[in-house]
Amino acid sequence: MTKPNRDLLVMFKQELMTPQAMEHEVTLLHELLFTVERLDNVVKAHELIDLNRYKIFRKDVEIKNFLRQRKEKPFIFLNNRN
Repeated sequence: MTKPNRDLLVMFKQELMTPQAMEHEVTLLHELLFTVERLDNVVKAHELIDLNRYKIFRKDVEIKNFLRQRKEKPFIFLNNRN
C-alpha cells in the first residue's frame, strides 16, 4: 500500500491526543478506506439502474465495465444496495 494521497478531515472525540496517536488513527482510517474502495468491494455493494432501457444491472462484470469506462451517461445511476 502506498502513502495516502487524499485530503481527510478527521474529528477526534478526545481532546488530549498525542500527535503519534492521531497519526496512528489516520493510518488505520486510510487502511480501512483502501480496503472498502477496492473495485471488487464497490461492485458487490452497488447496482446499475438504467432508466433509458428500464433495466437494473446486478452482475459484477456489467458494473465493472461501466465503472471502467469513466464516461458518464445520462439517466444511468449507480445505486447502493444497502
